Amino acid sequence: MMTPLDGKIALVTGSTSGIGLEIARHLARAGCRLMLNGIDTPSMVEDAISGLRAKAADEVLFSDADLTDPKQAARLIADTLDSFGAIDILVNNAGVQRVAPIESFTDENWDRIVEINLSAPFRLIRHALPSMRAKAWGRIINIASVHGLVASRHKSAYVASKHGLVGLTKTVALETAAEPITCNALCPGYVRTALMESQIAAKASAESISIEEAAKSILREKQPSQSFVAASDIGAMVTFLCSDASSQITGSIFTIDGGWTAQ
Repeated sequence: MMTPLDGKIALVTGSTSGIGLEIARHLARAGCRLMLNGIDTPSMVEDAISGLRAKAADEVLFSDADLTDPKQAARLIADTLDSFGAIDILVNNAGVQRVAPIESFTDENWDRIVEINLSAPFRLIRHALPSMRAKAWGRIINIASVHGLVASRHKSAYVASKHGLVGLTKTVALETAAEPITCNALCPGYVRTALMESQIAAKASAESISIEEAAKSILREKQPSQSFVAASDIGAMVTFLCSDASSQITGSIFTIDGGWTAQ
């Protein structure tokens, strides 16, 4: 039986673990052929590839391109085109975070966060668009954050980069609006990924409380649902935005945040 995205070529960054891997799973089940990219260990990369091949996707490849390097970002697009001949779907999911008061936030951390969270998506979109235009079809989905819409203390670079990604999304949507190419962004609240676990652990240590108490405290501060967003919810939304049913949805920013931004 045909699946909604049979034969489409999807490039998902930050896709060897966490949210990105769950997005890859959903796209694979919808029929996509996949190019993964990430910075996890070789064993984690192999587990991700073998798991996807076993359950859903026949064709799953991996590129180790470093997204902080403009030349390697271009290589990631080139690797995908060389392997599959096209790019139909680009999901900019890779992201990093550092937490510190602005007066002690280092230039190195600022530059790395902005490079990965904002500059890399810009470069990948720029290099991927010619392939989408050649096929007269494309879907670009940027995984931003609730911090692309609101701010939190001690997250200056992350908040700035995610606000920038929301703005980039709208601009690309306007530039492609007359074509069968869409560009949208998702803004998740707290998802219990490795990135979130480090923040939970830091809070537990600082306040001498258990990990689970720290997790509940973080949710109470921001997320009215008092539950973490499931990565599978994000994967399902990405798949919908790649479908024909979303052909007139572009430049839109979708929150999946348990009510955070409703406050």
